[in-house]
Amino acid sequence: YKRLILPSIEREIRSELSIKGEDAAIKNFGNNLEALLMTPPMKEKNVLAIDPGFINGCKIAVVDKLGNYLDSTVIKPFIKNKSQESFDRDMKIIVDLINKYEVDIISIGNGTASRESEKFVADMIKKYNLNVKYVIVSEAGASIYSASKVAIEEFPDLAVEKRSAVSIARRLQDPLSELVKIPPDGIGVGLYQHDVQGKKLKENLDFVVSKVVNNVGVNINTASPYILKYISGLTKTNIKKLIDYRTKKG
Repeated sequence: YKRLILPSIEREIRSELSIKGEDAAIKNFGNNLEALLMTPPMKEKNVLAIDPGFINGCKIAVVDKLGNYLDSTVIKPFIKNKSQESFDRDMKIIVDLINKYEVDIISIGNGTASRESEKFVADMIKKYNLNVKYVIVSEAGASIYSASKVAIEEFPDLAVEKRSAVSIARRLQDPLSELVKIPPDGIGVGLYQHDVQGKKLKENLDFVVSKVVNNVGVNINTASPYILKYISGLTKTNIKKLIDYRTKKG
C-alpha cells in the first residue's frame, strides 16, 4: 500500500486538482480580458498619451478624434538631480502640445512612474489652469504591440517606444479596436498565465475576443482588418476584398 497504491492515489488526486485549478485560472483570465475589452470607449476626444518612465523618460504622443497620429516627443522629468528650470521646461512642452492640438484629455499608462506622472499632470493642470482631464489607463500589452508587425505597418517611421504611447492614447478612445491588435495571451490579464497550457489558454482567450467583438459589433466602413478577423463568417479573402473596396471608394 505505502510503496505503490498510496503514491498512485496521490498522483491521481493531484492531477485532478491541477486540471480543475488550471480550468478555473483560464476562466478567470477570460473574465478579466472580457472586462478589459468591454471598457466603454471615449469617443470624439483629442488625446495626449503619456507612457511613463524614469531613466528613459516619458514617451508622449498626441492623436486626433479619429485616432490618427499627430505628434510625439520624449521628456525626462523624473531623472535625479533635475533642475527646476529643466523640470518647468518639460512641463511647458506638454502644455504647448495641449494648446496646439486642442487636447481634451490626457491618457496616462499605469506602468512604472505612473503615480509620479499623475502628480506631474495634476500639478501642470493646476499651474496653467488647463481645461483638460486625465485618466489612468492599463498599458497591458502595449510593449508587445509596439514591436509587432501590426505596429510597424501602421507607424514605420516611429520609434518603438512612441508607438507604445500611441497605443495608450487609442485604447482610451476605443479599447476594443486597439486591444484586438495584441495577441490575447499577451495582454497579461491574470496571474500565472505561463503556468497553464498555452494552447488551452489561447483558445479560450480567442473565443472571448470573438464573443465580445460579435456582441458589440463593428462599423463595417471604418473597422480595421485586425478586428474584422474576429467577425463570424468573414474569411481572410472577404476581409481583403472589403478593405480593397473601401480603399477604391476612398
